[in-house]
Amino acid sequence: MNAVEINTLDYTILAETAADVGEREALLDRAMGAGRKRKSSEKLRRGRRPSEGLAFVARDADGRVVGTVRLWDVHAGGDRRALLLGPLAVDPSVKSGGIGSALMQHAIAEAKRLGHAAILLVGDAPYYSRFGFSVEKTGRLAMPGPYERHRLLALELADGALDAVHGVLRPAGRKVRPRVELARAA
Repeated sequence: MNAVEINTLDYTILAETAADVGEREALLDRAMGAGRKRKSSEKLRRGRRPSEGLAFVARDADGRVVGTVRLWDVHAGGDRRALLLGPLAVDPSVKSGGIGSALMQHAIAEAKRLGHAAILLVGDAPYYSRFGFSVEKTGRLAMPGPYERHRLLALELADGALDAVHGVLRPAGRKVRPRVELARAA
């Protein structure tokens, strides 16, 4: 979906395109630092593409990427599917302007509209609880690699979607095509 989703006086939320990747990566480096690629969540994203239709950027009035959020397909214990949200980032120069909240609300609404049943993330409960995330359904789930258990949060988009799930999250969904394969396809 390339249409404008949310338009305010300060920013517009759009579906991410291939042309946004460089700006998004630079934004993530500014907002999260170089260590961002060593996180456990990154192990689930590495070599994968975001879930279809669930990668968004916020652009300011000058067209600059000032926010980003992506959701990724994962196996949440056995064959149960869920989404892993992240990273959510806003340019430090415009923090506290509501862009992060708007991106979250938009991502959740789109995930629900597309029929997904649950979203997981690793983050600060005081921030994400306002969107309905909690540790209530994550007690028997684990991330691959080190993480702080109290930061693994979930939001059910369909009642009971995470009932009785247990195990370590595993990547699912579309794989990134190697550059050699892409060059042959062109």
